[in-house]
Amino acid sequence: MEVHEQLEGLFREVFDDEKLVLTDETTARDIPKWDSLAHINLMFSIEQSFGVRFKGNELAEMKNIGELKAFLVKGR
Repeated sequence: MEVHEQLEGLFREVFDDEKLVLTDETTARDIPKWDSLAHINLMFSIEQSFGVRFKGNELAEMKNIGELKAFLVKGR
C-alpha cells in the first residue's frame, strides 16, 4: 500500500471521517476534529503503522502532510 493511501486511512480512522481526503498541503487547521487528544492518537497510530518514532514535538512541527509523508518515506 502506498504511503499516502495508508496515511489517509489512518487519518480517516483517527478523525472518524470516511470522506477525509488528504493532500500534501493539508494542515492540522484543515481538519476540524484535530485537537490535542486526536493529535496524540494520530501520533501513536502513525508510529505503530509505519514503525517510526517521533521525537518530542516533531509531528506538531511539520508544516503539512507533504512533510509528514517525506518523513515516513525516509524512515522506512
